Amino acid sequence: MSAPDRIKELVRTFGYNLDSYKRGSYNETQVRREFIDPLFEELGWDVGNKQGYAEAYKDVIHEDAIKVGGVTKAPDYCFRIGGARKFFLEAKKPSINIQGDAHPAFQLRRYGWSAKLPLSVLTDFEELAVYDCRVKPVKTDKASHSRILYFTYTDYEERWEEIAGIFSRDAILKGSFDKYVESSKIKKGTTQVDAAFLQEIERWREFLARNIALRNPNLSQRQMNYAVQQTIDRIVFLRICEDR
Repeated sequence: MSAPDRIKELVRTFGYNLDSYKRGSYNETQVRREFIDPLFEELGWDVGNKQGYAEAYKDVIHEDAIKVGGVTKAPDYCFRIGGARKFFLEAKKPSINIQGDAHPAFQLRRYGWSAKLPLSVLTDFEELAVYDCRVKPVKTDKASHSRILYFTYTDYEERWEEIAGIFSRDAILKGSFDKYVESSKIKKGTTQVDAAFLQEIERWREFLARNIALRNPNLSQRQMNYAVQQTIDRIVFLRICEDR
């Protein structure tokens, strides 16, 4: 599959003006409208909702709202099929170093991890990185941590079939995206969100038991277990209420 003419034109335009785009004055909104939106339109996504779908069924949600660490955050793009999230895309201006800067990668991975998405994309059009978001992000992780694909804009034409075979709307409908997710699963060091949550609760349990025992030396083991479990239940209940 050869790259569409529009992609070839975008690549030529970007390369010709690369120096000016990499100045800080060329911002994220500009690169989104002029390059990232057309890139994903060529992958079959109705980025601007030209079909006029209702909010619940739009292909792409801009500034989607998710809870990250109890705070509402907004990934730049959320790509969906039938209202179900498939992957996030976080956009940056071309002056950002996607390959080496750890902060944008951590930001994207937190979004994907919190929403239980397997993969998500970080791009400034000059570079495009795909991350496995099933690995719990840590602030000290390098930019390369959990990165499973990396392209520069000069790769788009030659590797278009590979890109479209994973991230096009048609590929997702045909199951290619899910197959790729399964085949690219990082076996070592992968912790699912639910497993990580259970580990966190066990950490709370140990901390609470020590704290309560220190202040209530006369409690029996049974009373101690009850107090700890009741406290955890209340915390979880309140967080669920807050989220809803």
